[in-house]
Amino acid sequence: MIDRDRLTVISALGVVQILAWGSSYYLPAVLAAPIAADTGWPLSWIVGALSIGLLTAGAVAPYVGRAIGETGGRPVLAAAAILLAAGQCTLGLAPNLPVFVLGWIILGAGMAAGLYDAAFSTLGRLYGGTARSAITMLTLWGGFASTVCWPLSAYLVAHLGWRGTCFAYAAIQLVVSLPIILMTLPKVPPELPKAKAGGGGLSVDLLPSERGAFQLLSGIMIIGGAITAIVGVHLLTLLQAQGIGLAAAVTLGALVGPAQVGGRIVEMAGGARHHPIWTMSAALGLIALGLAMLAFGAGPITLALILYGAGNGVFSIAKGTLPLAQFGPQRYAPLVGKLARPSLIAQALAPTIGALLIERAGSNWTYVALMLLALTNVLLGACLWSAHDRR
Repeated sequence: MIDRDRLTVISALGVVQILAWGSSYYLPAVLAAPIAADTGWPLSWIVGALSIGLLTAGAVAPYVGRAIGETGGRPVLAAAAILLAAGQCTLGLAPNLPVFVLGWIILGAGMAAGLYDAAFSTLGRLYGGTARSAITMLTLWGGFASTVCWPLSAYLVAHLGWRGTCFAYAAIQLVVSLPIILMTLPKVPPELPKAKAGGGGLSVDLLPSERGAFQLLSGIMIIGGAITAIVGVHLLTLLQAQGIGLAAAVTLGALVGPAQVGGRIVEMAGGARHHPIWTMSAALGLIALGLAMLAFGAGPITLALILYGAGNGVFSIAKGTLPLAQFGPQRYAPLVGKLARPSLIAQALAPTIGALLIERAGSNWTYVALMLLALTNVLLGACLWSAHDRR
């Protein structure tokens, strides 16, 4: 049974995660078209600014992880709320495209300090080896970010315009998220015992026997991040290229979100009974199966998307829980930061690569490419099993 203080922290971070994702990563989905209509800026640059933000997040992520390891999550997440607010204000005031891009660079730093990787690291710093259930519960909250913030963004745009929406999100970060962080997270994090590989509590040195597992896990996260980014951006285009109408494609695409939450609920119900490497294996298998069904047209598209969504939802949990189990709580925060950098860079670059692939090879070969990437991850997962068994 989870204690009340712990539940309060998880719930507070859950609200913060919904607002952080909604005011950054999920923002262009609603605001891109109104911004283009109002300013005349190229839509490709408006949407592409998110990629610049993700590249910034990737550059900053290792420093965020180390800072959480040294000071705990409270000051880092508080800084994230301030950075997200500053980025939103910069967007709202932007007189031209370069200033708009600058706003996304600031938002990128805020995303590095305030999204899942930072929140997972905070929970790992607070609860050590028992943080697994907290990480799983937090992903349930995060799964509702688009559900809450897309309608909110649409409402704000309709009543305040896109600039007013940016200012509103800045105010939300300062008036809602920042006080929640300061009031619920402890000022002084608990002391961690010394790490086994290097003698200091904040050492990120890996033992020779651990380096292979770390590299495999990094590869899995890079490929997984690329798949998620391509599918997230281009799924509707891929479905329509198969002759599915826009309304039907939107309906089918909407299945992915609930499937993600469903997969996380199943993991939360039974995950504590097995090592997180089982969670990762299940995630990689479900993603590969769903994409294989799409590539070969085997079975209903509905089932394929549900399998993919469930796998992707569980993958988010495994990204947080497997490093904790594999490398221990002492080095968890800085190692998560190191793992996040290449994954975020892959997420930034993948949508452009996906667009070129769709344009030059077509939707069918794009599905095949995604399936091959997913199967590569299954192979890396098998190698990770082998490395785990040798420990």
